[in-house]
Amino acid sequence: MPEPPGQHLAHPVYGSIYSCSEHASGSLGALGDDLGQDCLIQEFVESDGRLFLRAFRNDGYSNTDWYGWNQPVLSPCDCTVREIRLNPATNEPGILGKPPASAIELAAADGTRVTLVHIQDPVVREGDTVRAGQQLARVGNNGYSRSPHVHIGAWRDGEPLQIRWDPRAIPEP
Repeated sequence: MPEPPGQHLAHPVYGSIYSCSEHASGSLGALGDDLGQDCLIQEFVESDGRLFLRAFRNDGYSNTDWYGWNQPVLSPCDCTVREIRLNPATNEPGILGKPPASAIELAAADGTRVTLVHIQDPVVREGDTVRAGQQLARVGNNGYSRSPHVHIGAWRDGEPLQIRWDPRAIPEP
């Protein structure tokens, strides 16, 4: 059995309810993608007296239908903003866009690098020092994406890290 991957304990990237799906090791081939997660804000929606978590209202064909669209993206760590890359294109939900995506790359004191992808409207600059939970940008839908969400990936010394969320900082529903 292979060794388990290293881990990065992260502060939540949103201040509201969200869910994440993990990328399998080697599925996309880049350090920021390998073992990364795609995170979608969700809201409880009532239907016939039952509550369901949903990522969008209406048919989801508009970015504004998605609960995460334009919501604040929070720093997952106490870090330095290493690089900001912007793609001015905005994708239509359900239609895969073209790379590159807008992204913020962070560097932690222990050498861990963290990337947040598909963002828009950054409120920080390269070289800024940020605290875990501080707003970095807003949720966008650009690059290799089909819906408004944030992708997060982490690595250290060329090895991908599995993101683990700090349960002490997860917001209450």
